Amino acid sequence: METLQKVALAITIIGAINWGLIGLFDVDIIASIFGELSMMTRVIQILYGITGLINIGILFTHFE
Repeated sequence: METLQKVALAITIIGAINWGLIGLFDVDIIASIFGELSMMTRVIQILYGITGLINIGILFTHFE
């Protein structure tokens, strides 16, 4: 499960950077690459959401 969380965290970080670029500069890198509202863009946005949910588990993990 640790590997899944690391991959999910990496995808979530990429999504956060993309949203930061949207907020700061109105530039959506994913839409620029795959097309505005294309199926692939939507799949990647859904993937961001799923990985965010997976990363909720990190909040409750106690590191020693």
